[in-house]
Amino acid sequence: MLTEVKKNSKELMADPVFGQLSFDNHEQVVFCSDKDTGLRAIIGIHDTTLGPALGGTRMWAYQNEWEALNDVLRLSRGMTYKSAITGLNLGGGKAVIIGDAKTQKTPELMKKFGEYVHSLSGRYITAEDVGMETSDMDLVREVTPYVTGISEDKGGSGNPSPVTAYGVFMGMKAAAKHKFGTDLLEGKRVFVQGIGHVGEALVENLVEDGAIVTIADINQERLAYVRDKYGVTIYGGNDLYTESMDIYAPCALGATINDDTLSKLQAKVIAGAANNQLAIEDRHGKMLQDKGIVYAPDFLINAGGIINVYAELEGYNKAEIMRKTENIYNTTLEILNHADANGITSNQAALELAKKRIEARKQENKS
Repeated sequence: MLTEVKKNSKELMADPVFGQLSFDNHEQVVFCSDKDTGLRAIIGIHDTTLGPALGGTRMWAYQNEWEALNDVLRLSRGMTYKSAITGLNLGGGKAVIIGDAKTQKTPELMKKFGEYVHSLSGRYITAEDVGMETSDMDLVREVTPYVTGISEDKGGSGNPSPVTAYGVFMGMKAAAKHKFGTDLLEGKRVFVQGIGHVGEALVENLVEDGAIVTIADINQERLAYVRDKYGVTIYGGNDLYTESMDIYAPCALGATINDDTLSKLQAKVIAGAANNQLAIEDRHGKMLQDKGIVYAPDFLINAGGIINVYAELEGYNKAEIMRKTENIYNTTLEILNHADANGITSNQAALELAKKRIEARKQENKS
């Protein structure tokens, strides 16, 4: 009987962390639980070669723990390459809290989470992500110094969303330059999927540049608000991916570039704020390349947020934040040109550049 139980347990629970497809030699994975506050969280530290692992905390009502684990592993890996490719002396980390941010988030829960962050002694520095607000980071700051994105009146850099959106906008303009020969977005049909804080700020940039913007989101109140504020169109069809568009900007959750959507997608350029947009990096990056769709790598163009919060650690001002974020335009063009010249995907080209910097630092540390 015991043998049978062991057999069944092994089949159900074999290699729950190291065996995950998204596990990429992560240095540390921390599971956090607190009965009193209801906290269930996972912190993933991918690589600290370039510095402490900085990355936001996401609170989401995951269907199960495996989905949450997969998310934190993918997101923390992406943060490693985001910091590396942007030239920041930071490693990659991320955290997820399992739960509904609208109904289950409490000050006590955030402070307890902050205690777990503090227990890592600075190896992981947290920040704002999906389901979080600047006020939540202020609560975490009450119990640990290892947090960024706190309120400006408390000495922080504030909400990183506008800076993230500006970086995406710069990357989108570079991708447009590469595809259309001009970075002017006036008259270009842009579909923005997801209009949270970053998506809305991106819509503002696009409207100011004269783009024809269509928005999509599951939150009907947000749709109406953004439509009325910026004079854009709400998507009213059944399948956004079949619509004629110049640029697709995914700004919600990841993996929207997959076998199903790629068979229908009409866009000529993909440039958005969502993390991990390619469901399977190699496969779907190659499919985009074969279809002639220009893809601005997400972990490059959505780096404005980490540039913004990094300022709290390095002490540079708003002007320097915007200068570094604007440079995403040049790096995006460099990567797209490198990809074309070497017959590789833009995602591969971006990863090569990021890994090259990490490897160089490893060699420095050895010498």
